[in-house]
Amino acid sequence: MRAELAPIKSGDVPAVARFMNTHLNRRVPASRWAQALTVPWQVEAPNHGYFLRQDGGVVGAYLAYYSERPVDGRPEQFCNLGAWCVLDGHRHQGIRLLTRLLGQKGYHFTDFSPSGNVVPLNRRLKFTDLDTTTALVPNVSLPRRRGDMRLTARPDALLETLSGEELAIYRDHTHAAAAKHLLLSTPREHCYVVFRRDSRKKVRAFGSVLYVSNAELFHAAIGQVSSRLLTHYGIAATLVELRIAGGRPAGGTLLKTSRPKMFKSETLDPDKIDYMYSELTCLAW
Repeated sequence: MRAELAPIKSGDVPAVARFMNTHLNRRVPASRWAQALTVPWQVEAPNHGYFLRQDGGVVGAYLAYYSERPVDGRPEQFCNLGAWCVLDGHRHQGIRLLTRLLGQKGYHFTDFSPSGNVVPLNRRLKFTDLDTTTALVPNVSLPRRRGDMRLTARPDALLETLSGEELAIYRDHTHAAAAKHLLLSTPREHCYVVFRRDSRKKVRAFGSVLYVSNAELFHAAIGQVSSRLLTHYGIAATLVELRIAGGRPAGGTLLKTSRPKMFKSETLDPDKIDYMYSELTCLAW
């Protein structure tokens, strides 16, 4: 029997969240799935993705996160594709969720967590692979650095220092469940860093850098950053994509394989794509 395809509206979120908890990832409580779908930034989203239902129950869902971002002075509309789960008995209908999402006009699409068969499927649908070459930096506790370099996560310091787009990003992600914020500063310049706690092979002891506003200062202070992640967050190693950080950090070892991330756009180049306003900042898993 053909399942009904419908947009995920606010009233559908609890049922979809329970479905994702039960059938995709039990380590993520239904409450956290629901929270992630209610993004903390302001946006006129048409839906929270699409889902399949049959006999009053959810049998599949593809989550989506929408945002409007300034790119070269123009507002651009983004749809980030999130988690995708369909029951085995309805697997043949799962592609309907993706085609309905991609059929929405006026959006640039991103997929930062494709897995399994989704990667070649996306490529057939004209998604472009981002360069996700990644360095792993072991986190080592270091003594506090003397001099004019300052490293803090205090909200008041971030609010006082950041401006323009950086401040907008910080305000929009202050309550994003997976986004963690750091500020590197000297009397002359600063660097805003966003990272998330991540898992590799079911070990949740890694930190992934999502955003770096000043690559030169970030590289100068990578030892202090990695020390902070160890001592304050219990994170054993930091994963740094060279594309995001502007190069390979000192002490970093390149991974043999990196997790794919992709986007689909008729007008934007890869250097216009970052990981903010996405599932990566909203959903901790």
